[in-house]
This record gives sequence, C-alpha cells and structure tokens, in this order.
Amino acid sequence: MIQSIKKSIVVLLLVTAFTSCNQGPTLQTYYVDNELKPGFASFDVPTSFINVEDVEMTDEQREAYESVDKLNVLTYMIENTEAAEYNLELDKVKTILKNPKYEELMRGGNSTDGKFIVKYLGDVDSIEELIVFGNANNKGFMIARVLGDDMNVAKLMSLQSVLQNAKFEDTNLNGLTDFFK
Repeated sequence: MIQSIKKSIVVLLLVTAFTSCNQGPTLQTYYVDNELKPGFASFDVPTSFINVEDVEMTDEQREAYESVDKLNVLTYMIENTEAAEYNLELDKVKTILKNPKYEELMRGGNSTDGKFIVKYLGDVDSIEELIVFGNANNKGFMIARVLGDDMNVAKLMSLQSVLQNAKFEDTNLNGLTDFFK
C-alpha cells in the first residue's frame, strides 16, 4: 500500500513538472530559435550603448534608464523571402503574443503602412519585459524586447526626450536602422 502511494506521488510530481514547463512558445524561445536563420537579423543592445553622460535627466528619467538592462531586437525582412514563409513567421509571433500573460499596453498603425503593438510582462509599475512588435507591409516585422528590473511604463515613456539627445556608440545596427527607413 505504501509503495503504491509513493509511486502515485512520484507520477503526480513528474506530470506536474512536465506540464508546468510546457507553457507553449515564448518570445525568448522564438528569438533564440530564429536569430541565426536566413532572413532574420538580431541585435542585443546593452544600455551602455547609449551614452547619456552629457544628457540632463530628471530623477524619474535616471531611474527609468537605470531600470533597463538591455534591448533584444529580432527583425525578419520580406526581401528575399517567399510570401508564404513570411506569413508563417508573422503568424507564429502573433500567436505567441496572444498568450494572456502578455498584457497589451497600446497599439497603432494602419493596414496600408503597417501596424505595431506594445505589450508587457509583469505589472505596469514593475515591468519585467516590454515588447514592441511592429510589421511594415513593405519591409517585414520587428520584435523589440526591453529587458530590465522593476521598469515603470510612465517613467520609460519619459526617456523619449533623453534618447533624442543621447549619443549612440558606433555599432553595426544597419539592419535595424534600415527597418525604419
């Protein structure tokens, strides 16, 4: 009797472990699985990439800047890919973002030029990951993951003016800048 209870407990623990680990695809796994594939370009940008030494910031802006650790960007360009392949990849990302764990913050754009959506993981006052997903009908799509600790939406939005005055270190971000041209 005790042996069967022990076996039942072990089976229950194994089932729980396997089902809790398999919560479907995430943006992180999508990024890792595709970053080296043809058609994709990836960029990992640490906050040290942005030189803000000479930029005046409020305490709120400094706190927001310090809460960001890095930016992961994955782009998939339409150029040199078949439409069916592009649409398959686009659908994969959209399916991942439909997961209720990704809370929607805002969306915009239009059906002619393209659309974007901003989502996040965590609470509005303590964001773990901010996600910007955009697709330009004539270019492709881009996923930007802003990773950090206890990021706050309102404070992050205040960084826009800081970024306009910041100096960016020389790096090879041609794929990313091409996406926005």
